Amino acid sequence: MAVSEFELIKRYFYQSARAFGVNMGIGDDCALLSVPDNKVLAVSMDTLVGGIHFPRNADPELIAERALRVNLSDLAAMGAEPLWFTLGLTMPKVDEQWLEGFSKGLLSVADEYNIALVGGDTTRGPLAITIQVHGAVEQDYAFMRGNARLGDVVFVTGQLGNAAAALSVIRQELNVGKSAFSYFMSHYYRPEPRLKDAKLLRGLTHCAIDISDGLLADLGHICEESGVGAKIDIERVPVSAALNKVAEAEQIADWALGGGDDYQLCFTVPQENLAKVEQLIENGKLRATAVGEIVKGSGVACLLEGEPYEPKRRGYSHFDPT
Repeated sequence: MAVSEFELIKRYFYQSARAFGVNMGIGDDCALLSVPDNKVLAVSMDTLVGGIHFPRNADPELIAERALRVNLSDLAAMGAEPLWFTLGLTMPKVDEQWLEGFSKGLLSVADEYNIALVGGDTTRGPLAITIQVHGAVEQDYAFMRGNARLGDVVFVTGQLGNAAAALSVIRQELNVGKSAFSYFMSHYYRPEPRLKDAKLLRGLTHCAIDISDGLLADLGHICEESGVGAKIDIERVPVSAALNKVAEAEQIADWALGGGDDYQLCFTVPQENLAKVEQLIENGKLRATAVGEIVKGSGVACLLEGEPYEPKRRGYSHFDPT
């Protein structure tokens, strides 16, 4: 007997809604949610399509982890605390073994970041996952792309390029050993949304973005929205020791600047807050690196050893003809 949509949801996606503000979660036509006092909602939605944003034959548990983690990254980029999410799942057929793995990965991440699944939809079609996340932030502490100012220092959290290297491994363009394979796959399927970093940065930055399409592309969005330009010193862009072991400098720069899928934060810090941010870094509370500055003009310029440098690519485009 075929599993109905409602049985499927109850069996694999029902989650006891103990999260803040959930008056009614899964089980009715709408979720009923209470907005936190003195805060505004931060809402974001992403769709991940099988064969484009992840391999169709990937482990469903990892697919689910990646899907929710990349959406949580958008909340971090706005400085918001996670509250709730909804799931739209399209799949060619009901595969209960696949669903068991997918739901396990999804709800494990939800538990880790204390975000409640409160509704959604399932339907038949090519494999695709749509997640909408909801968070809350005080209006004055929201990180907005249009708030960069001249003289701000540009920082990035963590290291860049690991996910792009992972994608090259998945496409069989790069061969690596077992240890490096595990390292790169972890960065691709289990990116860490920088929610803790965002919390530390409240009041110290008013401008941030998560690096999904590549540092240059995403910093370019900040520049466009803020009406400014930026300069990046390539030598200062942080990359991992694992990356340095598997590729030459030009390839590493290409991955770190334009590869995308890292889901680190790029944020700008005004001069008056620079010492506080540097203290957080020095004390080991914040893992971030200054890579450039906000300047007059438009777009993002790259420097290599003080000279202008034009990278091979500037980021991922969702509608590239390739």
